[in-house]
Amino acid sequence: MGVSAGAPLAQLPALDYAACVLSLVLISTSFAVPGDCELPPPAEEFMRFVSAARVDGSDADSVIEYQVAYARMLAGGRHPFDETAARSLVRRDVERAHDFTAARNHDILPDGALSQAPLSSIAVPTLVIHGTADPMFPLRHGEALAEQIFRGRLLVLEDAGHGVERADWATIVPAILEHTAADSAGWGMSGNPHWVWWSGR
Repeated sequence: MGVSAGAPLAQLPALDYAACVLSLVLISTSFAVPGDCELPPPAEEFMRFVSAARVDGSDADSVIEYQVAYARMLAGGRHPFDETAARSLVRRDVERAHDFTAARNHDILPDGALSQAPLSSIAVPTLVIHGTADPMFPLRHGEALAEQIFRGRLLVLEDAGHGVERADWATIVPAILEHTAADSAGWGMSGNPHWVWWSGR
């Protein structure tokens, strides 16, 4: 299971080591390898925010303000945004970090070699979860993933933004449990599930 940048990482074992993967859950994400369709770019307001953002990584207050504003942007603007909860979470993250600038370390990693297998070669049951208000990856990304993966299905979260928000837990959690707990003849895993979570945030 992966969210955002973590979900392409979750796709890679399914592409190159299929025997090791029983099911996938891909949340708020896009293709790990090039597909055969065009996908829309991020929302204009998201790109303006990223381009204009200024944050001093050495100043805790500057980091907190930026991260709260970024969380608000990712939320998509349709659900009410709980700034108090977001600020509390960000502050705890900053206070426990040895160096909070390392939170963006995946931006400087080299891409490495892409899998040569097409998305259509992913044969494991795959649940794609995507919000209609995702500003980073518009809904078409999730739709295309579910279409191109052979056993893909799509759960659309109305008015949800990018990532996993508390407002959607009641929908997401049962869907994931159903997907991963179904018997081996159907969707998901049987027996004792083995959870792996990749997060891009």
